[in-house]
Amino acid sequence: MPNLLSNIVRNLFGKPATRRYPFEKREPFAGTRGHLEIDPDTCIYCGICSKRCPADAIAVTREPKTWTLDPYRCIVCGYCVEVCPKRCLGMNAAHVRPPQSKPADVV
Repeated sequence: MPNLLSNIVRNLFGKPATRRYPFEKREPFAGTRGHLEIDPDTCIYCGICSKRCPADAIAVTREPKTWTLDPYRCIVCGYCVEVCPKRCLGMNAAHVRPPQSKPADVV
C-alpha cells in the first residue's frame, strides 16, 4: 500500500512523461526529409528532376515553364534535389500535412 501511495504522489506532482503536442512541437531530427520545395526564380525547367524521379511525381514542361509535383506519388527520396543543376530544389525538414481533398479540376 505505501508503494502505491508514493507512486500516486510522484505522478501528481512530477513532470509529465510526454510533451503537450499542439503546444510543444518537437524539432525535426537531423537528416529527416519532410517535403520538397522549389525556387521557381532560379529554375531553368530543364526536366532533369522529372527524368530522375523514380515515382514519376514531377512533371516539367519547358515552353509554358510549368513545374508540378504530385504529392500523392512523391516518395520524398531526394533524387531530384541531388541532380538539379541550379540547386533550385530543396528538402525542408518540417513535415507538411498533405491536402485532405483533391482539387476540383482534377478528374
